[in-house]
Amino acid sequence: MVEVKNLTKRYGQNLALDRVSFTVDEGSIVGFLGPNGAGKTTTMNIITGYLSATSGEVTVFGKNTLEEPNEVKKMIGYLPEQPPLYLDMTVKEYLNFMYELKKVKLPREKHIKEICELVQISNVYNRLIGNLSKGYKQRVGIAQALLGNPPVLILDEPTVGLDPKQIIEIRTLIKNLGRNHTVILSSHILPEVQAVCERIIVINRGRLVADGATDTLAHDLSQDHRLILRAEGPEREMVHELMTLPHVIDVYSLGEKEKGVYELSIEAELDTDIRRDLFALLSRKGWPMMALKNTDLTLEDLFLQLTSSDTTAQDQEPAEGDGPHLDPDQDLELDTDQDQDLAPAQDDDTEKGGEDA
Repeated sequence: MVEVKNLTKRYGQNLALDRVSFTVDEGSIVGFLGPNGAGKTTTMNIITGYLSATSGEVTVFGKNTLEEPNEVKKMIGYLPEQPPLYLDMTVKEYLNFMYELKKVKLPREKHIKEICELVQISNVYNRLIGNLSKGYKQRVGIAQALLGNPPVLILDEPTVGLDPKQIIEIRTLIKNLGRNHTVILSSHILPEVQAVCERIIVINRGRLVADGATDTLAHDLSQDHRLILRAEGPEREMVHELMTLPHVIDVYSLGEKEKGVYELSIEAELDTDIRRDLFALLSRKGWPMMALKNTDLTLEDLFLQLTSSDTTAQDQEPAEGDGPHLDPDQDLELDTDQDQDLAPAQDDDTEKGGEDA
């Protein structure tokens, strides 16, 4: 279990994190979502012990990151956005080097072999890392995070720069890792988090703005829970009959959308499901249902709503003498993106030796 309590981080006058609190239960896969510069990487670095907080605390399975840093680091496997790889080493040399660096106590040969099989890099074990595709490099980065079999894995933007095939493979790998590890996946890519995680935490400008189950978060935060029905039948009679259904509060027509087909907005009482009664009514009356949808926010809508509220303040010019008001996290992430854009177009999709990741 990872517990973050009132985490605050300041860089001079700039507030990178503002009293962030959340708990990640053992054995769960949690998505840490936010736009570039939101404070994701700063939070990850504090959890892993690479950065100290201005105030607040982080505990991993009851051990405080400041009071017992070495013990905490043994329990965390960390994959930063840029994997810490030595390109002039083979995969074998690198993993053995990291094994010694981390002072792993498990049987070396057996442990490394199991990890390579798990992340599917056994076929490139004796190849230079510099000759691998991005997909394989990311797998090697995950392999080093797994050394020592830590109970917690923190993955920071694990699919950045990968092609669609590689992204799917890394997603599958993360899901498999979630069976035996607690996983915190940091990303600014919504489909990435939605496809892998069972819970989403949204952070924006250093503040936690949403926290909930992936399947229900958008519904829970939506203010409007209307159903939009498109059906063929007499407009006025359909409105009248729909108003007679249990738990229905209001019905009004949105007009004719096709010849004889009308779109109707139906508002029901909170936490009620009228779909079965609705279908039974339409079937009894012989009114074909052409479409039915709800008006809940999609996760995309929710993300945009939660992360765009402070854009005006962010875009304002700083007062004279204050300097630019930038989140240090944002600087790091923007620089990374620029580096990727300016990097030479080498074999990203395939290994120089012809391997695909």
